Amino acid sequence: MIKPIALFLAAAALGSATPREETVTPAFSQPISNIPGKVMIAVKIDYSPGGASPSHRHPKSAFIFAYVLSGEIRSAVDGAPPRIFRPGESWSESPGAHHTVSENASKTKPAQLLAVFVVDAGEKQLVYPDKTGQ
Repeated sequence: MIKPIALFLAAAALGSATPREETVTPAFSQPISNIPGKVMIAVKIDYSPGGASPSHRHPKSAFIFAYVLSGEIRSAVDGAPPRIFRPGESWSESPGAHHTVSENASKTKPAQLLAVFVVDAGEKQLVYPDKTGQ
């Protein structure tokens, strides 16, 4: 089982690039009993009006399910055109996917997203921001 401090550090890594535009809050971390070596981690991401995450990737072992809780989120993964997702809508990201757009679609209202990761239990970092020029 991932220790609470490890979950906190993983969440901090997710939100560190733009701390005033997004806030990442750990929701839970739970080993998956019927899939040895895998853990399910959920984080809540709050975007301020106009807030965005930098273009990024996740660990190669990570499968991600994203669910919009409130507001509108503009997202694009693996070269697909950006799409706006509303409350109750979701998308998934396959291991190794490139998340090029992740932002609040509104400049005046906040938005909230729940991201659930299925990842190798030993992973220490959930997000790898792109290097400049990628």
